[in-house]
Amino acid sequence: MQTFQFLRAADVADAVRAGGGAAMSGPGARVRFLAGGTTLVDLMKLDVEQPEYVVDINRLPLAGVEPMEDGGLRIGALVRNADLARHPTVERDYAVLSQALLAGASAQLRNMATTGGNLLQRTRCVYFRDPVSPCNKRVPGSGCPAIQGYHRNLAVLGTSAHCIASNPSDMNVALMALEAGIEIEGGEGARTVPIGEFFCLPGDTPQRETVLRPGELVTHVTLPPPRPGSRSVYLKLRDRASYEFALASAAVVLGVDGDGRIDHARVALGGVGARPWRAPEAEAALQGETAGEDVFRAAADAALRDARPQSGNGFKVELARRCLAHALRQAAAPAASAAPRG
Repeated sequence: MQTFQFLRAADVADAVRAGGGAAMSGPGARVRFLAGGTTLVDLMKLDVEQPEYVVDINRLPLAGVEPMEDGGLRIGALVRNADLARHPTVERDYAVLSQALLAGASAQLRNMATTGGNLLQRTRCVYFRDPVSPCNKRVPGSGCPAIQGYHRNLAVLGTSAHCIASNPSDMNVALMALEAGIEIEGGEGARTVPIGEFFCLPGDTPQRETVLRPGELVTHVTLPPPRPGSRSVYLKLRDRASYEFALASAAVVLGVDGDGRIDHARVALGGVGARPWRAPEAEAALQGETAGEDVFRAAADAALRDARPQSGNGFKVELARRCLAHALRQAAAPAASAAPRG
């Protein structure tokens, strides 16, 4: 682990000043905010992350879950995953988020990991996590050995010639289906970014994973009011039942009217995308149709139509299709109980 300067922020303004001041202290100065540390500290130990400044934000008043005037929910960036998953409002109105959080990591990690940290979780690509290997995310222009090397767990959607890494978060997939908003504070003021615009595709700049500017801090995640009568499900397929990342996952928010017609559909996929993958093609295939197997399979086909697998992860295309079709089946079942939790 490289040496770094440790700063402790007293409030949000102090954190923004500390982050911005450190970022401006020299060309390319690296600043990281520290919350639970479940990703950052690991990457620092591996020498993948080499921050010059670490700003501790654990004293900031960002650990609350509050109702909003419009009926939505505002979640502080420091809310622990375990607390959010078991929050009564989340369990009742945003079941897909509760299920996704409980499917992630281990109980011990969920007790430490935060909403903001999970949002910014970095890829599990073995080349990214090995500082000896080339990696365009770590060193732009050095290459992507994953394309010809080990890529079983990597993306088949949204990839580029420069990077095929997948986003590992379960929570982010649920937030994508829920159409969350990301509240950000920075030196230029506050802004809110729809989650669909928050993550960047690799393209020619795989080192840029989000729209965050240097020194900016995620403060809250907002959820819109739950749609009356809708049901939501998160389904995760993986090599083992716990403490494992998704090979394919699906987050579904589905509304079915009294005649069995789908009047609302939001679909996102995990484990298969270069970012948490919203599937508007699947949503369009579902909208207005009568819920049933043929419709679910057609939606799953539409969601994976543009998949570009490598030789070692082609199985993910069919796996993701089946995962999504099954999640839709669960969400549409009138008497179905909540999806099993991992």
